Order: sequence, then structure tokens, then C-alpha cells
Amino acid sequence: MLLPLVGVVIGLVLLIWSAEKFVDGAAATSRWLGLSPLLIGMLVIGFGTSAPEMMVSVLAALQGNPGLAVGNAYGSNIANIGLVLGFVALIAPLAVHSSVIRKEMPILVLVTLITGGMLWDGWVSRWEAAILLVVLVVFITVSIVRSKKQSADDPLIGDVADSLDSKPMSRGKAIMWTLIGLVLLIVSSRLLVWGAVEIAQRFGVSDLIIGLTVVAVGTSLPELASSISALRRKEHDMVLGNVVGSNLFNSLAVVGLAGVIAPIDAGREVLVRDWSIMTCMTLLMILFAFSWRGRPRRINRLEGGVLFTLFIAYTGYMVSIVVLS
Repeated sequence: MLLPLVGVVIGLVLLIWSAEKFVDGAAATSRWLGLSPLLIGMLVIGFGTSAPEMMVSVLAALQGNPGLAVGNAYGSNIANIGLVLGFVALIAPLAVHSSVIRKEMPILVLVTLITGGMLWDGWVSRWEAAILLVVLVVFITVSIVRSKKQSADDPLIGDVADSLDSKPMSRGKAIMWTLIGLVLLIVSSRLLVWGAVEIAQRFGVSDLIIGLTVVAVGTSLPELASSISALRRKEHDMVLGNVVGSNLFNSLAVVGLAGVIAPIDAGREVLVRDWSIMTCMTLLMILFAFSWRGRPRRINRLEGGVLFTLFIAYTGYMVSIVVLS
């Protein structure tokens, strides 16, 4: 048991570090290639912060553990809203100014409902996973078109530009860290998947449960670190943008890639338990972030506490399943 535990710990630490380097390198490389700050914020950083989930899920599916993949995706979405957004809002209320983020939120709800329909029979087939990837391509295409028409005054653009300015890189260094980060992401993901599957087998629990708990929280730590860093720079829209973008990529790319590799036997409990809490927290996030009857657009400490409490309660319940199994 000791060796798999060490593998999970080392895999998570290396995964978090390599994900940060990959995101920094990819964002800087994109800037050198002439991409707009808005496009970097919406796609490059959103994709990059979901890179750990994608790597873990693809490797899990290739090794015949697709349950770990879907657990990682939905568990990470729950952790992003409850742990990342909720915890950060507890530290300081988050003002929401960006119109880009408010336009992405309904898309996230639509994608969440689509995944719920796919989970109705307990399976995500290859053709259903392929639909998710098609939706992802459409979303990326629309984002590229929208970035060319978006007003330069949007606060998210300023937040991304400030973030890039805080980590200047030469072209060569940016490419180097992108490649190094990518290679280490693959290595650490392989180590993490091996350790997680071994632990699941030793405890006699499903790899889905391990994916929803240990792996999901671990792969969400890069978002937590980047969000706390953005909060220090008072880049509030960047915090919410990271969460919304990462959850979109998790639902579309992570589940889509894993499902295309191998059909996912999610079971009815994923829809009833995990998808339901994920949907509830997504709707609460949107409710808190939008303006209602003159209410200022911000997620205050009380609302952050609600999201964080839901995450703690859900995680506690999942841990009890492991302990009592």
C-alpha cells in the first residue's frame, strides 16, 4: 500500500508543478505568436488549467479505467466551484465585471445539461463522446470569432494582460517550458493514475470514487494556486474566468477524449449523485455572479461560504463511502 500512496503523492506534486509551467509557457508562447489577451485567457489558460485532468483521464481510459476519467472530470468541476471559487471568495469578495464571462456561463449550463442527458442510461458511448468534442470545436471557433469583436475595455482582457506581464518570458524560454511542462504532465499523470488505481483495488472501491475524490481535488490544485495568485493582483474576473473555462474544458474535452478512447460505464449513481451536485453548484455560481434588482455583481463571503460548505459536505460523504466500504 505504501508504494501506491507514494506514487499518488509524487504524481500530484509533479502534476501541479508541471501544470503551472505548462500554462505559463503556453500563454507566453501564444503571446509571442500574436494571440490576443482575451483569446489567451479564454482558450489557452482555460485549456492549460484543464491539462492535468485531460492527461489523467486519457491515460486512465487507455489503461481500461474510464470510471476514473469521468470521476476526475466531474469531481474537478465540483472542486473548482466549491474549493477554488468558494474558498477564494471567503478570503475576499469577488467582483464580476467581464461580459465575456457572463456570456460563457449560460454555455456552461447548456453543456452541463447535455452531459446529464448522456448519463441518463448510465453510459457515455463513443458517439456521445464525439458529440462533446464537436461541441468543443464549435465553442473554440465561436470564441476565436468573438475575441476579434470584443471591446478592448473588457476587464478580463486587462486581467490576462497583467498576468502575462507579471511573468515575462523570452520566446525560447516560453517554448522550452511548454515542452517540459507537457512531458512532465504525461509522466506525472501516468504515475498518479497507477497509484490511484492500485489504491482503489486495495480498498475495494471503484476507480470512479477515487477519481471523484483524491484525483479530482489534486488536479484542481493548479486552479486554486492560480486563483489565489490572481486574487492577490486583484484580478477578480480572472478567478471566475479560470473556473468557468476549466469546467467547460473538463465537461467537453476530458470526458470527450476519454469516451472516444473507451465507452464509459458511469452507472446511474453518477447522474443522481455527482452530476446533480455539480449542476446545483453551477447554477448557484451563476446566481451569485449575476446582478439581480440592482444587486452589485459580486460573489460575497456568505455566498463563497455556501459553495465551500457544499464542497466539504460532498467530499465528506465520498470519503465516508471509502471508509465504510
